[in-house]
Amino acid sequence: MKFTLSWLKTHLDTEASLTEIADTLTRIGLEVEGLEDPAETLGGFRIARIVTAEPHPNADRLRVCQVDVGAAQTVQVVCGAPNARAGLKTVFAPPGTYIPAKDFTIAKGVIRGVESGGMMCSPEELGLDGDSSGIFELPEDAPVGASYAAYAGLDDPLIDINLTPNRSDAASVYGIARDLAAAGLGLLKGEAPAPVAGAFPCPVTPKLDFAAEDAKLAPLFALRLVRGVKNGPSPDWLRARLKSIGLRPINALVDITNFMTFDRGRPLHVFDAAKVAGGLAIRRARAGESLVALDGKTYALDENIVVIADDTGVQSLAGVMGGESTGCDETTTDVLIESALWDPANIAQTGRKLGIVSDARYRFERGVDPEFTVPGLELATRLALDLCGGEASEIAVAGALPAPAEAIDFPFAEVRRLTGVSLDPSDMAAKLEELGFALAAQPGNAGHIQVRAPSWRPDIEGKADLVEEIIRLAGLDRVTPTPLERDGAVAGPVLTLLQRRVRGSRRALAARGLVEAVTWSFISKPQAELFGGGAPELALANPIAADLSDMRPSLIPGLIAAAKANAARGLGDIALFEVGQIFKTDAENGQFIAASGLRRGTAKPAGAGRHWDGKAGPVDVFDVKADLFALLSALGVSAQAVQLVPGGPAFLHPGRSATLQFGPKNILGWFGELHPRALETLDATGPLVAFEILLDALPAPKAKPTRAKPKLDLSDFQPLERDFAFIVDHDVKAADLIKAAQGADRHMIVNVGVFDLYEGPGVPSGKKSVALNVTLQPREKTLTDLEIEALSGKIVAEVAKKTGGALRG
Repeated sequence: MKFTLSWLKTHLDTEASLTEIADTLTRIGLEVEGLEDPAETLGGFRIARIVTAEPHPNADRLRVCQVDVGAAQTVQVVCGAPNARAGLKTVFAPPGTYIPAKDFTIAKGVIRGVESGGMMCSPEELGLDGDSSGIFELPEDAPVGASYAAYAGLDDPLIDINLTPNRSDAASVYGIARDLAAAGLGLLKGEAPAPVAGAFPCPVTPKLDFAAEDAKLAPLFALRLVRGVKNGPSPDWLRARLKSIGLRPINALVDITNFMTFDRGRPLHVFDAAKVAGGLAIRRARAGESLVALDGKTYALDENIVVIADDTGVQSLAGVMGGESTGCDETTTDVLIESALWDPANIAQTGRKLGIVSDARYRFERGVDPEFTVPGLELATRLALDLCGGEASEIAVAGALPAPAEAIDFPFAEVRRLTGVSLDPSDMAAKLEELGFALAAQPGNAGHIQVRAPSWRPDIEGKADLVEEIIRLAGLDRVTPTPLERDGAVAGPVLTLLQRRVRGSRRALAARGLVEAVTWSFISKPQAELFGGGAPELALANPIAADLSDMRPSLIPGLIAAAKANAARGLGDIALFEVGQIFKTDAENGQFIAASGLRRGTAKPAGAGRHWDGKAGPVDVFDVKADLFALLSALGVSAQAVQLVPGGPAFLHPGRSATLQFGPKNILGWFGELHPRALETLDATGPLVAFEILLDALPAPKAKPTRAKPKLDLSDFQPLERDFAFIVDHDVKAADLIKAAQGADRHMIVNVGVFDLYEGPGVPSGKKSVALNVTLQPREKTLTDLEIEALSGKIVAEVAKKTGGALRG
């Protein structure tokens, strides 16, 4: 919610400074997000008069001007503007002045051999509208030496507050002024709008066309005709108000409705009466109906959307946006002004369904003041008559105001109970009355009052809400922080298992040297399809960009985009990770938390880049496999429990990838090198290696471990190693060989590793040679040669039995 200080002061009589107002707003719960004081940006610009303008001796298009800036001596300025001439009053920027539109600061300089002590400016250079083909041309009465910002009314500070959804009453300048007045920062100005006498009956009769159970969709609808208006540009004060908060003035009638929306929080709509056929019916839309709205877009409607229709069809989306065909323009002579109440939930549903975000929707879906419906129409009528002339009809009303909120039985002791702050009951009552609450004493029940919330506060529902109102005016700084009481027991864990794993994943991957990235949850449709997504239900209805159209089915596209961006800036050797959400379907169980990592260039775990002791090699699939298994270990998942299946998704290299699973139906994730075709689709250069696991798919640890961690067992005897080379079929997995060798004697064999793979001369076709290094650890005595030979024989026999392998001759 944005407003200017001068606008606020039309409703609040105060001498408080801008800082005091901002501090008070934040203190009472209307947090100030930003302050823009044009006096700081434009304060250096001064009104000046050109005394003389002589041709530059060394440039045909430049003039050397002597400029009166209100000082004792004139200033010499070299100027190239075609309209620079003697006697012209203009805007001067002395040295040290920041030029906002050009993003530089003026300094003294020498231009073609002539010294220049400043700059004469055009509107464009100050970031203003106007003719910028030359410098400013100000009226003769402009005071030389005065601040141009003050002279032109550009020194009005802009305040931007962050509204919480419950504070619909503060979505207007008047509502904010009311809160500040209650906080003691001034007096609220303004009276209830005076009724405008109707000169004739309203010729258009509104009708609420709903079933009885739908009456809440539009409780009240008021309409008035103003005939004989002259629609045109708004007066300067109204145009300036709207432009100050970023709205574009259109014409007087439309500008009045926008002004009412922000000034009083009362959205209105105006119809060109000549374009309305027959009466106006407020009803549900019918299947197949559509509307071309004021934004030029065509919206398909359904029966859940409330509309305003004439005899020819739908003319407005109730509480959201009007229709283009009945909009007001410069030819409008008769106008229908509408003020209505709408169901907040229905307005929010309509806005979300159609993807329309409007100022009217923002207020109606939060709740507007029902009792200001007709007075708001009266005030808008008065503005229309003052600015456009004409004659007003009587008001035609359909429906009735909803029943007021019930009174709340409020004990003053509730403030002390909930906040720990002791306040005088009379002070608490006064604060509520200043906010507009109606109070009534309860005879025979001392310490209690009956409180009725004002019509503009639909968020007040119970005693706790009243406590909040009292304490925000009294000052939240008066609430003493007090720890919650404990019963002496040790507090249980706060985080869920998944939350702990998310945090643990980040720590584990960062410890591996990967840098965390946070990427968009949206990717382009081709990328989504490449990584197994792209379903219609995961496409965004209103994407912020064409290449961010679908919910991501994987974190890898975002990491690849980040790696590409880094590589384009000279950081090609990079390792990234992300832990975040991915989306497989739009069902409740179709969203997962994934942990993903990616390595590019020479970003190996041991370090990236060239080194004196050897050539830097590119990353490979075993680097990300090591990352993945280190992550599983950190999360408490046993590597032996995970099944490793060669191959993975289609976007991975088929011979350099694998899938992790707990059985065929529980896929945990994958790792591998990106397929060249996938890299081509993503416009990326490789090699790129990556992994991704679903943290949701990891089994929960057992509540009570079945066995305790074994004690540390260090043998006193020297370990020994033996190497074995086995000839096996080409499709035998190295993991099966390792498992078979370990099974020969699990007590004595402490480690088995693969150190060589050979295919070629000396090895039969269809076979391969895999060499294993086996570490034996004696426990009770040093092994003899016979015992070593016997154990070696068991290893060879076990491998032959399980894999069909034979020792290589």
